[in-house]
Amino acid sequence: MPIDPTAQKMLDDARASGRPNAHLLPVATARENFEAAFAGLTKPAIARVVEVTIPTRDGDRIRGRVYLPDSDGELPLTVYYHGGGWLMGSIDSHDVTTRLLANAAGSAVLSVDYRRGPEHRFPVAVDDAIDALLWAVDARTVEDLGVDTRRLAVAGDSAGGNLACAVAIHARDTDLTPAVRHQLLVYPASTTDLSIGFDDRYQGVMLEREECLWHQANYLTTSEDHSDPRMTLLNADLVGLPEATVILAECDPIKPQGELLAEALHAAGVPTITREYPGMIHGFFGLDEIFSLATDAMRLAGERLAQALQPRIGMSA
Repeated sequence: MPIDPTAQKMLDDARASGRPNAHLLPVATARENFEAAFAGLTKPAIARVVEVTIPTRDGDRIRGRVYLPDSDGELPLTVYYHGGGWLMGSIDSHDVTTRLLANAAGSAVLSVDYRRGPEHRFPVAVDDAIDALLWAVDARTVEDLGVDTRRLAVAGDSAGGNLACAVAIHARDTDLTPAVRHQLLVYPASTTDLSIGFDDRYQGVMLEREECLWHQANYLTTSEDHSDPRMTLLNADLVGLPEATVILAECDPIKPQGELLAEALHAAGVPTITREYPGMIHGFFGLDEIFSLATDAMRLAGERLAQALQPRIGMSA
């Protein structure tokens, strides 16, 4: 199926602008352009937004933002990690996405502003992602907002999907209580090997092969980093992970990474639902005002989270 006409116009307009691709720019400029691309989106209404500060294991502090939809009782919690190749993106660029997800799932969403490369290289982003989850489970601040942290999920898109799965693995390995119930993985990165993780038919459709290598070069340091199971999830033991929803875009050059991860999760016995959206491109999730299929994807994400995060028999509300 061809690329969605609206998506094609976006690509054509970007090429006509003459603006260099991210990997041809200084990281700071690429970040500014990334943020600007989302700045004009209409922010959906939500009951409440609360800014928080999250301590990290090395004594630093990172930003977080809690989104609270309307509710008659306590809300479950979804911890969200934004995309951007471990170099770009923020809780601001993904503000619309996380608002939509909170409303769709009927869940509080904690969006995490983890530290990025090249200033903070692997595994800092993974450590921050884990620390944010642990803080949320223990933080009185979150409980005081009417959040039931016993009903817990992780979510993320692209690099954030990679982090979400890595956090789920850590939670399993450390017998975290409460257990993570669900992982929502939106076109997740799962390998640094582009011989299996990049579809050249869609080269230049939002992402370029050289751009992916640029992200890796600015985030990873050693060959061991590339193969580390916290980075290359296909090298990880996936047995015993919580159920997963994998959302993919048909015309995404890194779609194979999501497909391979979904297959590996299924092979490991993890209940996994995969949904591919025809004609869609990398980055479509959360662009509901542009793509009707983005609305469908958000609805699916919300339904899957809501189902997983329902109160269980014997659990007080």
